[in-house]
Amino acid sequence: MKILVIGANSQLGLSIKKVLNDLDISDDYLFAGRDEIDFMNLDNISRYFSEHEVDVIINCSAFTNVDQAEQDEHLANQLNHYALKRLAYISKRKQIKLIHISTDYVFDGREQRPYEEDDETRPLNNYGKSKRAGELAILKALPCNGIIIRTSSLYSEFGDNFVKKILRLGSLESELNIVADQYSSPTYCSDLARIIIFIINKDIFQKFNNQTQIYHYSNKGCVSWYDFTKKIFELAEVNCIVNPIKSNEFNRAATIPTNSSLSKDKIEKTLNLKIPKWEESLTYFIQTLKL
Repeated sequence: MKILVIGANSQLGLSIKKVLNDLDISDDYLFAGRDEIDFMNLDNISRYFSEHEVDVIINCSAFTNVDQAEQDEHLANQLNHYALKRLAYISKRKQIKLIHISTDYVFDGREQRPYEEDDETRPLNNYGKSKRAGELAILKALPCNGIIIRTSSLYSEFGDNFVKKILRLGSLESELNIVADQYSSPTYCSDLARIIIFIINKDIFQKFNNQTQIYHYSNKGCVSWYDFTKKIFELAEVNCIVNPIKSNEFNRAATIPTNSSLSKDKIEKTLNLKIPKWEESLTYFIQTLKL
């Protein structure tokens, strides 16, 4: 199979490339960045697929700056909704299978339990609204041969993310104030990358005309940003005091869900997976940084 990864320079795109280097995969993976496929230009998207034949698309590209989306709603929608709509119609017309990465922020965070795939979506901010609009565009244009994976709080060796930012701040400051009343399920990008590659090689995915599915994937468990930060410092042996604060003490442009943790029951049962706990993956990640 010829598999195209859109968002080659994203955390997840780079993680897929890294994981592939450790696996014996016969499929042909192509990686396209913004220079090859520009989500700001819908005609550019169409033109790319008129010139290239692929069997599977993994879309890792997105507008992910949650606070900036409050000021630039049009840009968020262009990258997270309208470009996805075009991509889904191209996939339907050319019989390409599509795997798209979405977000926990499609939920409002008011539930006291992990969110399941069929729970009602009520996004609180423009980022979440744009990502949900992208999901709906895929479900409408591509009722078969698609997979939407909602994930949360990605971190990796690449780019800018919460774990790397906290480690950087911890080396510079003697103490930090971290929100303690917001909870999520952190996700190590390499774990998600392996799951995506695993899905592509499953018989259930390789069949045509299966109904498009939504799955949740993150590392197992749920944690506050405060406790996550404390664990990061413990594992990295960083001597920095962490003070818990409430979310209303932390000024953000976007409203953030209180609890956006995700239930992984569906993907675990369907694909017979064993998903690592967030503590296990974070420990492995911190160890790799020390090497």
